[in-house]
Amino acid sequence: MVLDPNPLDLEGRVALVTGAASGIGAAVASALSRFGARLALCDRDAVALDETEARLAGEGVDVLATRLDVRDDPAVDAFVGQVVARFGRIDILVNNAGGTFQADFEATSPGGQQALVDLNFNAVAKFIRSVVPHMDPGEGDAGHAPSIVNITSVEAHRAAPGYAVYAAMKAAVENLGKSLALELGARGIRINSVAPDMIPTPGTGEMNAETPLARRGHVDDVAGAVLYLASPLAGFVTGSTLHVDGGTHAAGGWRRDAAGRFTLD
Repeated sequence: MVLDPNPLDLEGRVALVTGAASGIGAAVASALSRFGARLALCDRDAVALDETEARLAGEGVDVLATRLDVRDDPAVDAFVGQVVARFGRIDILVNNAGGTFQADFEATSPGGQQALVDLNFNAVAKFIRSVVPHMDPGEGDAGHAPSIVNITSVEAHRAAPGYAVYAAMKAAVENLGKSLALELGARGIRINSVAPDMIPTPGTGEMNAETPLARRGHVDDVAGAVLYLASPLAGFVTGSTLHVDGGTHAAGGWRRDAAGRFTLD
């Protein structure tokens, strides 16, 4: 592939984004649409999803939005069918939907644990299974190969007391992506992960820690990473994880003190 002046051009591509009503998902949807992608969006939050759909449609984006619980397998299949009926194919899948709650492992009920597994792992696997048959690499254009991007977390790469099951599922998704990169590679399908940290969203609450970059992140920082992985610029990138965290993964236990010096907690 020879890079041209428009390597991020996604004109005519069809992108499906889960958990797209607000936060990272909405930012990803907006970014992909600005570079030409047509959008299929889903979320449990019908009110916020309607607002996002109306905003994008007002910008001239070709968008289909459906209220959906990603843990509902038949509903996922039905939604993917609607997307294919509307657009004819799916080129980009962004598995963004997820969530957690704080609880010690011993205090987590079997039902609570299953909810975390279903939302953060099983739903990702289900969407991939449902979408992949509708991904077509076209005429061997590696740059425009279909792309799957899973939003994981820095917690997939470190201990997370109080969030043990959530972290385990994010680690499982990260490893699933590596395995599927090998399984799907011969079909021209790329799959990668983005692992954010320190990105304020409606569900994260207050963030007081500093990053090595001495600032918080923004949902658009994550959207930019997804845009890269979905674009021809990442045509030879698969089975990888891109950390969008201001350096917190690299820092490990190192933190910047009030004087600006790094100390080890």
